[in-house]
Amino acid sequence: MALEGNYIHAFIQMNVPIIMQQTESKPITIKIKKLDINQSYFFGAATINEKEYKINVQGHWKEKLIKLPVSYPKQERVLIRLSGESGAFIEDIVAHRGNSEWIEIDSDEILHYIADHQDELDTIEVYLNES
Repeated sequence: MALEGNYIHAFIQMNVPIIMQQTESKPITIKIKKLDINQSYFFGAATINEKEYKINVQGHWKEKLIKLPVSYPKQERVLIRLSGESGAFIEDIVAHRGNSEWIEIDSDEILHYIADHQDELDTIEVYLNES
């Protein structure tokens, strides 16, 4: 999905549009190296700025969220997009809940999409909302 004007259009759950204003800065880009199913979640390895981190994607219990092992401006909510060269993609808006030693994503929608498109996804982008 292309960026249009000052907005990013995210389609989640039955293609209901959610709009977040695009920032002038580039998104945080995460390259997925490996993502394997392990019971009811996905675990693997990914890189941010060529540094490797563990990644965990699971369903959300209380809220959708993301935690990253890198610093970025405090955000209430961010748009995350997982995509691949085949055109497969999923987007969701999740709460930012601070830093972690790993890349952590808790979202039922993303978890279920990965289950069907695991080998098609190679990139995660985190779009920050302009304050």
